[in-house]
Amino acid sequence: CERVTRQLQYALEVDGLDYRRLEVGSPGIDRPLRDENDFRRFEGHVVDIVLKAPLGANGAVAANRKKFRGTLERAEGAPDGGRWQIVWSDEPPVKPGQRVSKKREPAPLQVLGFTLDEIAQARLAPIVNFKGRGAPGA
Repeated sequence: CERVTRQLQYALEVDGLDYRRLEVGSPGIDRPLRDENDFRRFEGHVVDIVLKAPLGANGAVAANRKKFRGTLERAEGAPDGGRWQIVWSDEPPVKPGQRVSKKREPAPLQVLGFTLDEIAQARLAPIVNFKGRGAPGA
């Protein structure tokens, strides 16, 4: 944003245009995912999705659940046809400094397949990592 602002200010000064305020915005940390290209770009990242209608009637998830947070993946065996899946665990996250028992079994991963037509809203999950960039979703 800063680079774009500088370039525009320079261009406006050269053209002799009077401008009072220049605002350049970015989609932000929780940017919306709108089309197939956005989904491909952020594959492997943690996303929040809201479905148009609950898909949990098959017994895999609660029958009336429409909101999910998990890792976005392309569905296996799906060509460029647009089948996606979200993988998540219902296990609560471990708090910093909390000890985890070695006997404790992790909650199983759950998978929900969907198409872009079944989604009401999709956004990147606003996860802030102050330790620098790492692997997607980490």
